[in-house]
Amino acid sequence: MTGRLYYLTTIGDWQRHKERFTNSHWLALRDTTDDSTPILVLVEADEGVHFSLEGDPAFEVLPHPLAQQPISGAAHAALAQYGVVPGATTFEAAEAAGRAHPLLRHRVF
Repeated sequence: MTGRLYYLTTIGDWQRHKERFTNSHWLALRDTTDDSTPILVLVEADEGVHFSLEGDPAFEVLPHPLAQQPISGAAHAALAQYGVVPGATTFEAAEAAGRAHPLLRHRVF
């Protein structure tokens, strides 16, 4: 069974794992794009992949989009340029990022 979660990471770290994802979409969080560019990534993968990413220090997992938990201060700082406010949830952050990349909006099928 696959699930979808949001992470903060870099392009280089995303590339290390991308073959394991069923699907993924990302948004660069700065103008230059090299391996060190921070990104917000929506990963669709099975539970084993998500579990391994949670243990990888290069990936910050955001709370489940339907949980009423705020994102971290680091996530807020990274996403503030998209209108994410302090105390925002992952759902709110995904909606804000979705204005720049519509496939990042949270969807339930």
